[in-house]
Amino acid sequence: MTPSKPAVGLVATSGRVQRVLTLAKEIEDREFAGIYCPSLGDALALCQSIAHVTTRIPFATSVQPIYHRPPGDFASTTAYLHELAPGRFRFGIGVAHEPLLAARGLTAGKPLADIEQFVTQYRATPRVGALPPVILATLRRRMIALAGRIADGLVFANAARSHLPHSLAALPPGRAADDSYFVGNMIPVCVHDDLAAARAVNRRTLASYALLPNYRHYWREAGYAVEMDAVERCIAEQRTDRMAEALSDRWLDDVTIAGPASRVREEVARWVEAGVKTPILMPSAVDGGQQQAMQALFAVFD
Repeated sequence: MTPSKPAVGLVATSGRVQRVLTLAKEIEDREFAGIYCPSLGDALALCQSIAHVTTRIPFATSVQPIYHRPPGDFASTTAYLHELAPGRFRFGIGVAHEPLLAARGLTAGKPLADIEQFVTQYRATPRVGALPPVILATLRRRMIALAGRIADGLVFANAARSHLPHSLAALPPGRAADDSYFVGNMIPVCVHDDLAAARAVNRRTLASYALLPNYRHYWREAGYAVEMDAVERCIAEQRTDRMAEALSDRWLDDVTIAGPASRVREEVARWVEAGVKTPILMPSAVDGGQQQAMQALFAVFD
């Protein structure tokens, strides 16, 4: 893979699976650093398909909520994937968010204890064969420290770049510098010559995440108390349609990437300088859906 290119996030929604797999092959052919599949839809099913239509590119769940299936069941599936695509698949896991779990009739436990117990049981599953590397979804320092102790890497989503040095300092000494240790971040990206229009797309995308308490706690810790106070007022006053107005450009540019091709490339480089070894770009478009967003992203790195 060409080191100068980032990785790409890919989602398969109903009715578009074949087109998404064609995109996966194109992402490989264009030599991006990897394909990462978020929990929207069935990330593991998409990874299985990616294993069949590609031959070289790394790919991963980013991430699979641990409460959806028992650890041993996940071990069987991921061992199969690891054998099918040796050295290419990573199993990214996380606890997800309480409102999203509640929608499935599931209840979250204690995140740190549950993740550690899951990884222990997953790795102890008998008669499944070799297992892939495990990466943990992280935001705050206690989960980062746990990832440094029990996992093969960590992945953020919507992290604040200015806060990365503080966050990564929670890893054991030397861990972040270890070439074998994965450090990624899923970054919303909108490519467009009109910076304001591109920012507006990212602001809409991130407004839904601001509804989640875990993200508000993290962004407050990262220095955005004013923005989070404004968001919480909107929630309390049942004016969530106005939440995007509470999210400043300063916050937005610390968490997302927007603008013309040259600016996108510069911002990706800044994420790498901040300590993210694998930036994972999650593209959206001013006009159109995933296909249009991906083609605009391809053009940035041609």
